[in-house]
Amino acid sequence: DESHILKKRGLTSLMLSTSRLWQVKLKGKELFDLVCRALGLRETWFFGLQYNVKDTVAWLKMEKRVLDQEIPKEEPITFQFLAKFYPENAEEELVQDITQHLFFLQVKKKILDEEIHCPPEASVLLASYAVHAKYGDYDPGIHKPGFLAEEELLPKRVINLYQMTPEMWEERITACYAQHRGRTRDEAEMEYLKIAQDLDMYGVNYFLIRNKKGTDLLLGVDALGLHIYDLDNKLTPKCSFPWNEIRNISYSDKEFTIKPLDKKANVFKFNSSRLRVNKLILQLCIGNHDLFMRRRRVDSLEVQQMKAQAREEHARKQVERQRLQREKQMREEAERARNELERRLMHLQDEAQMANDALLRSEQTADLLAEKAQIAEEEAKLLAEKAAEAETEMQRIKVTAIRGQEERRLIEQKMIQAEMLALQMAEESERRAKEAEHLKQDLQEARESERRAKHKLLEIMSKDVYPPGLPAERMPDLNYSRENLSFEFKDTDMKRLSMEIEKEKVEYMEKSKHLQEQLNELKTEIESLKLKERETPLDIIHNQNAEQASQMQMILIQIVPLN
Repeated sequence: DESHILKKRGLTSLMLSTSRLWQVKLKGKELFDLVCRALGLRETWFFGLQYNVKDTVAWLKMEKRVLDQEIPKEEPITFQFLAKFYPENAEEELVQDITQHLFFLQVKKKILDEEIHCPPEASVLLASYAVHAKYGDYDPGIHKPGFLAEEELLPKRVINLYQMTPEMWEERITACYAQHRGRTRDEAEMEYLKIAQDLDMYGVNYFLIRNKKGTDLLLGVDALGLHIYDLDNKLTPKCSFPWNEIRNISYSDKEFTIKPLDKKANVFKFNSSRLRVNKLILQLCIGNHDLFMRRRRVDSLEVQQMKAQAREEHARKQVERQRLQREKQMREEAERARNELERRLMHLQDEAQMANDALLRSEQTADLLAEKAQIAEEEAKLLAEKAAEAETEMQRIKVTAIRGQEERRLIEQKMIQAEMLALQMAEESERRAKEAEHLKQDLQEARESERRAKHKLLEIMSKDVYPPGLPAERMPDLNYSRENLSFEFKDTDMKRLSMEIEKEKVEYMEKSKHLQEQLNELKTEIESLKLKERETPLDIIHNQNAEQASQMQMILIQIVPLN
């Protein structure tokens, strides 16, 4: 209860009380094993407990008691649980997820703190994988502009090198992030490490040394061997000594000696001014050399068991991912079917409403035509009555025609007028009768239209809202329940998974080519915004190396056809 582990930005800090250490008399290995058990870590050979002493760092020795070592006598004592040795190939060597996660956090911190030089285009791509590892798949509905405003994703050197706003950086990171859809957090972290392990300063520990001529140099120790650098160039070594070409490394007081395997080769000697640094260099040389030889031997039984368990766990996760993917796909299909049914229902409701409106208009038209027909009939009757009155008046005039010539002439004139009026009345009556007949026909047609509209409405109301040809058992229920989804997994799933794993191995080279193309594309996009005067010496060296590599590749392309 007097110790606790703190995790922050890839560092695992262990704070211990000195009184507790005196009581239990812990050795370095016992304390280290305690931390590993707390983290659930089995690949312990990569890690160690680091502490600060004066102006340098040291690693806790496993075989000695903690308080017998040169640790600062302070309360409490703080150790940093860090990767002491790096793998040559993270994808092949790192077995446990927790090991991969710890390396991811530590490498990410070193890149952000600029302890590892990273070119701008690689920084953007690495940032996109870091975002995916934290947020999962990109969802434009959730990950809206500004969601990375508080995240530390790029080295300050890269940000200052270009005339770009935070929004512009976020836009480019998000564009790459959206392309990683479908990966898990562990896969995103591994992609991050696969890119980072190709950086020039990845996994290299640098120490200030001086050769026999008195020239100050840098010694780099990493998983592949020893490297000698100029002080101002940590990217390109002047010379290198791979572990398999080194016969012996020794030091006496302040002088180190590297003896190559080839006895005819020159022995390289250099001086380091501090004894504590010399011990640290020797520790790193021994540890890296042991791991280098271990990688080239058959795995131990423990490692074989760990890799078998990791493969089984990976296969189980793959099957689970496929099951979840199928469930997700079925939910999406059911949702699309539901939306389609709702759309069809809305369409049928619109058709029904239009039919109702047409029926209402037909009824109103029929009523209007009936009213007009009735008025026409009444007018026809009135005209018939007037025609009869005119005929009666004509008969009366004929009776009084005997009243004299003048009267006869006047009567004849009136008779002619009466006859003309009667004729007009008769024609008007006939016209009105025909108009009434036409109105009756229009009324009959309106009623027929009303009957048809009612019939169409009945047809619409009786239509099946499900798509034709869809079996009843496959018709989605609008009240869709996720609890109805269940699956059985057969051997065929495992066989298909094995085939997919083999296929991934075949596609690895193509992915590497795609990664390089993606980095080149990112570099091209942001190159026009670069501020040349802000480039650091390491940036200039990196660009020169990249240009030389490109020229060498072009020469090889021209030479190969000749052979």
